[in-house]
Amino acid sequence: MTEERRREPRQLTNLLLGIIAFALVLFLLVQARFVLISLAIAIILFSLTSEAINAIARLHIGPVRVPNWLASLAALVLIASGLFTASAVLLAQANEVVTMILAYAGPAQKAIAGLFGWMGADVEAAVLASIQQVELAGYLSALASQASSLLSAAVLITLFVGFLFAERVFFQAKLESLMGEPERAHNVARTVGRIMRRVNHYLLVKAAVSVVTGAAVYGVFKTGGYELALPVAVLTFALNFIPSIGSIIATVIAGLAVYVLTQDAADATGVFAVCGALQFVIGNVIDPMLMGRALRLSSFGIIISLAFWGAVWGLPGMFLAVPIMVALMIICAQSETLRPLAVMLSREGLPDDPPAQG
Repeated sequence: MTEERRREPRQLTNLLLGIIAFALVLFLLVQARFVLISLAIAIILFSLTSEAINAIARLHIGPVRVPNWLASLAALVLIASGLFTASAVLLAQANEVVTMILAYAGPAQKAIAGLFGWMGADVEAAVLASIQQVELAGYLSALASQASSLLSAAVLITLFVGFLFAERVFFQAKLESLMGEPERAHNVARTVGRIMRRVNHYLLVKAAVSVVTGAAVYGVFKTGGYELALPVAVLTFALNFIPSIGSIIATVIAGLAVYVLTQDAADATGVFAVCGALQFVIGNVIDPMLMGRALRLSSFGIIISLAFWGAVWGLPGMFLAVPIMVALMIICAQSETLRPLAVMLSREGLPDDPPAQG
């Protein structure tokens, strides 16, 4: 009885310490989100290009082997060019969207309110009054400020990737010194390699599928002769990286954009149906076929991860939710204590890689 009485205050203390630690980590995640988001993206880019750098470093130009520093420098230049190009494209599309929103603000409000016209003139007038009370200028200024931070993020990500490339040759030696035992260092390196392979496969497949989806939506808008074809296509490409809900939001935006531009319910319904069909076929047939068993995440866990990281880091957190969840599942699977969490995060209760087929 005495031992049980001693154990209860100890368990309560551990619980309180755990709550305090979680609150502190959450506070740091929110306060340092710009740096942490940039660091997370830099690690992903470093992971995606590490194997390519190793392959380039194994090449020979005549009798001379390509030095590792030259391969890393070439990869860094390409990453920096890609980041700044993507930032410029997104900024240009954001400016075009803001301009179009300001130009179509009045007609858009009336068009959206017109959707409720079948419920009566009073309801339509009430909806229009509610929409007109929305402070559009505030949302647009917030969008512009987030878009302008893309260039700063691109610079910071490039710096992080550069330092990671500079340190990559010392990772194994540092890991062995940190772990103390070669076997433990090998296990950690193997776990990191599994995370990198699975996240890389997911991102490459998702990028290819998103490009195809964005191109298809662009073709639909161009075929119909609608404006905003490129901004909607770019938005569709970006939103497809948000699992489950991203494709739904992109389809609704496409249909709503056509309705605002034309105020024709038939055209908007047609575009909504075509884009919805494209998203369904690509998301439920092509995407799983290419993804294979690389992801194997619980659908409910993905929604929880999206909600958590969206609340902590906003829209960038929703893009990073799945890679973070993959890493968390693989790490938890290595621990007997945390393995139940890995099982809950996996789709079929199998967080480990499938055995190799002989």
